[in-house]
Amino acid sequence: MILRHLVKASVIAGFLLLTSSAQSADLEKRQSELKAIQAQISKQQSSLQDTSKQREKLIALLQSDEKAIAKAAQQVNQTKTELASLNKQLEELNLQRVELDKRKQKQQKTLSKQLSSAYLAGNHDYSKMMLNQQNPATVERMLTYYQYLNNARMQAIADLKSTAQELNQVVSQQQQQQQKLNSTILSQQKYAKTLSAEQNQRQQTLTQLQRTLSSKGAELEQLQIEEASLKQIVQQAMRAAKNSPSMDGLAKLKGKLKWPTKGRTSKKFGSRRSGQINWKGTILSAPEGQDIQAVADGKVIYSDWLRGFGMVLVIDHGEGYMSLYGHAQALLREVGDAVSKGESIGLVGRSGGQAEPGLYFEIRHKGQAVNPARYCR
Repeated sequence: MILRHLVKASVIAGFLLLTSSAQSADLEKRQSELKAIQAQISKQQSSLQDTSKQREKLIALLQSDEKAIAKAAQQVNQTKTELASLNKQLEELNLQRVELDKRKQKQQKTLSKQLSSAYLAGNHDYSKMMLNQQNPATVERMLTYYQYLNNARMQAIADLKSTAQELNQVVSQQQQQQQKLNSTILSQQKYAKTLSAEQNQRQQTLTQLQRTLSSKGAELEQLQIEEASLKQIVQQAMRAAKNSPSMDGLAKLKGKLKWPTKGRTSKKFGSRRSGQINWKGTILSAPEGQDIQAVADGKVIYSDWLRGFGMVLVIDHGEGYMSLYGHAQALLREVGDAVSKGESIGLVGRSGGQAEPGLYFEIRHKGQAVNPARYCR
């Protein structure tokens, strides 16, 4: 059993090593690409066309960086969940071990008392009683007593043996779980290190991208492109929703929904964003890595990176209603997944080129954005 676990652990370690090597090679490639773009920008500052091309390259690189962050964050979150599960199992095994120890001590005391009783009863010679023909009633009584005492002693020995076996099994399980826990802790540390490296790479890309958006005109142009990208995704989601099974929508839940994450509202629905562009949703400032929860039952119809909004997940709730969650650090559900109200679907982040962590949240009805505050308490 232990050998099988050791072989399994070796295979997992080998897989993690290969995965880590692949991630490292990918990061080095993107670092090289960023240096090449930076060199081009230094040489070519005169042409707006060149700047636009460089901006597109940087946005593509930002997408790669943020997808790599999402992958690393998913791994960190997964090992975090595994650690919680393993710790819970270890706690349960510790409780079992304590109970079995108590039972073992009690059974040992019982057996000790029975052996003492047998010793004290040893003044009656068993063979003499068998040959004693003078008091048959006394002999029968003593034989019954000896038989009862012997049966009780045999049962006590069997119980003690069974408890000892259970205890050994629990101790073995504890050792195996502790090995898994140690291995998972090492994985957690490795993934956290990868996540930190990816975040540093993203910051460098973002800094360079912001330099190409120094003018208001360039910034407005980017917002318009992002709006168009979002509109396209919404239309795509609406087409996908038509093929989904009928659901109840959100009309009856108006004013009853919980916000998808705890945080402060930093951007309100309908407020001015830039030029003639207003916010179609709400931004909730929240700690990076905090859970994002589905506001209602539904089906995931989009789960990917979107320009300007980063890692985005869209849920169809039926009757033309959908909810959208953007700027996530990582997405925990895929297209086609059924989700329940309150289920964790992602982690708060700053993807999409955001400087501060938060969640971009929209509710739409038949493609039109509606104020989330009307639906959420």
